[in-house]
Amino acid sequence: MVDRRAEVDPTAEIMPYAIIDGPVKIGPRTRVFPHAYLTGWTEIGADCQIHPGAVVGGDPQDLAFKGAESYCRIGDGTIIREGASVHRGTDPGSATVVGKRCFLMANSHVAHNCRLGDEVKLINGVLLAGYVQVGNGAFLAGNAGVH
Repeated sequence: MVDRRAEVDPTAEIMPYAIIDGPVKIGPRTRVFPHAYLTGWTEIGADCQIHPGAVVGGDPQDLAFKGAESYCRIGDGTIIREGASVHRGTDPGSATVVGKRCFLMANSHVAHNCRLGDEVKLINGVLLAGYVQVGNGAFLAGNAGVH
């Protein structure tokens, strides 16, 4: 199901049962697997993979969030595996940014207004609270929590 406001590159692959809800932009050669949910003002770069059960661009889990237009940006070549979530920014115009060639393994979470550099690896179950910054090439071990 693809919202009429979405912009999907013709070379991207949206598999059955994926949901693209809202003004989502999906770049070239990106693959969105069944049961993935992309929403909000989200931009997915080229050559990404969004696996089943992933939620990208959802409302932030922040009591300060008042429904403002905020953003989620996923860099080229990033892989988001099963059950992972990446939320948008909290304040109007703010963004959560995941760099290029990142690997977010199963059930990892990137909260509102986080900034991940390029080639970051989040192993299964890593939880990043709001406003966390992770530098280029960082490797966070399974079930680590960063606040």
